[in-house]
Amino acid sequence: MALTFTDANFQTEVLDQDQVTLVDFWAEWCGPCRMIGPVVEELATEFEGRAKIGKVNVDDNPGVASQYGIRSIPTLLFIKNGEIVDKQVGVAPKSVLQQKLEAHIG
Repeated sequence: MALTFTDANFQTEVLDQDQVTLVDFWAEWCGPCRMIGPVVEELATEFEGRAKIGKVNVDDNPGVASQYGIRSIPTLLFIKNGEIVDKQVGVAPKSVLQQKLEAHIG
């Protein structure tokens, strides 16, 4: 199951981690976000123990969204050692997200 990242826990749960973390910026009212949501959940199960995968609700956590200049959702950031190492804006096939994760594991 995907984790929930918030303004309060983003530093410790994402930025202070040395493993790759996939962060899905989303909102309840966003149709494409609802399309990619199940894919993010599947990836969370498949990559458990190898990568952290979670979601940030931009309506509830405007600080993190603003910090990263999130203008359109869904936006998926791949963060490792506090740095953005890859990015996906909009819906993408699961295989694309898998490849991006695999590229930054290890």
